[in-house]
Amino acid sequence: MKLNHHVGRAVKKEFGDWQLWWSRAVVVGAASVAGLTVVAFSWLSDHAVNLFFQLYERFWWAPLIWTPLCAAAILAVTLRYVPGAGGSGIPQVMAALDPAVDPGRRGLFVSLRLSAAKIGLTGAGMLAGLSLGREGPCVQIAAGVMLAARRFLPKRTSVTAHGLLVAGGAAGIAAAFNTPLAGVMFAIEELSRNPEERNSGLLMAAIVLSGVIAVSIGGNATYFGIIHAGQIGLALLLPGLMVALGSGLAGGLFSRLLIASLGDQTRDAPSRLRHAHPVLFAALCGLAVAGLGILTSGAIFGSGYVNTRDMLAGTESTPAVYVLFKFVATWLTAWSGVPAGIFAPALAIGAALGNDISQLTAYPHAPELIALGMVGFLAAATQAPLTAFIIVMEMVDGHAMVLSLMACALVAASIARLLSAPLYPTLAKLQLQRLGSVDAHVPATSPQAAPTDNRSSSP
Repeated sequence: MKLNHHVGRAVKKEFGDWQLWWSRAVVVGAASVAGLTVVAFSWLSDHAVNLFFQLYERFWWAPLIWTPLCAAAILAVTLRYVPGAGGSGIPQVMAALDPAVDPGRRGLFVSLRLSAAKIGLTGAGMLAGLSLGREGPCVQIAAGVMLAARRFLPKRTSVTAHGLLVAGGAAGIAAAFNTPLAGVMFAIEELSRNPEERNSGLLMAAIVLSGVIAVSIGGNATYFGIIHAGQIGLALLLPGLMVALGSGLAGGLFSRLLIASLGDQTRDAPSRLRHAHPVLFAALCGLAVAGLGILTSGAIFGSGYVNTRDMLAGTESTPAVYVLFKFVATWLTAWSGVPAGIFAPALAIGAALGNDISQLTAYPHAPELIALGMVGFLAAATQAPLTAFIIVMEMVDGHAMVLSLMACALVAASIARLLSAPLYPTLAKLQLQRLGSVDAHVPATSPQAAPTDNRSSSP
């Protein structure tokens, strides 16, 4: 009798509260829309890159004019109308999650308006041939979609704006890489600081749903193809250790360089030029990227996923300078201030590093070292080893490399911590400085600045 009474109460509590089910419906619906938005954005990005390469193949010199003009135009629009859309997008989501940010001012960092702007401006960056990825922007885009659903939730709900931001940001990663598990890990490792949100089945389900939608529409193929690993043995130990150390050092240096470039605006002449004439500086960065692209026969243009996929398939033979040139091109693109992610370029840099070491050591199974390079550099650059590990693990055919990938990610991230502060939390602190910049533009007798105030530029 007691058992029946307990079951009855549980059923009544579960199905008798319409606000609970309405909250679930809103979250699931928003996650579906976020997944579809990321899929549409991915389609737009791919077509933009293809159009750029059609231009480049017809007129090899065109990027010397087209790329700097586009970079300047993109940054001018960003600074004038949507400064919160600049950069990767992950620091903005982390800034919006900061407890010090008033709920009414989250719109400075994440909103539906910024999501729409991010789609258009990042797509324009792809069309320009800049060295950028779409994964970081997907985090801000999906977070903006999820946060907009807050207005449809009932008053009595356990779903918070903070939880929607975490779920949205992670859903962006899940949908961008067709890896729902990577989205969940990204939420735990990078975004969520609240144990309740980590354990929220509803929010985790929203993340997975976005990834499943991307898989359903785009197919179950991984973004970079399948890694066919050979028999793992002691022969991998020395070259694998070289890749782990090399990718850790390179990724840590990359992170440190980005933080130094985007932070101090008066340290050196280029930084002072960037601070005084940001649009001109973006044009110069675009010109440098175009020059590097022409020197490498177009290899460094775009996100680099085609080169990475071809290296894994054994059909791409990149020169040794590709690592350096892709590294510099990605840094310059980020330094210019245009909306740009680094996940895909980081994977391309790591893949080329692993490929170079396989040639240097004459290791017969290059895909194994390429995979280690990918996970090592991404883990070191972002200091998110578990997310990097899962993203690359999803590409491996079988489980032979699981332990090797995990060890490489942890070693590389540990080395990077010795060289650099965490990239995204540091850039999030720079984003928070915009709150003071907005307040400085508001007269003492005026009400608090609106969350969509666009008069200050983001780093």
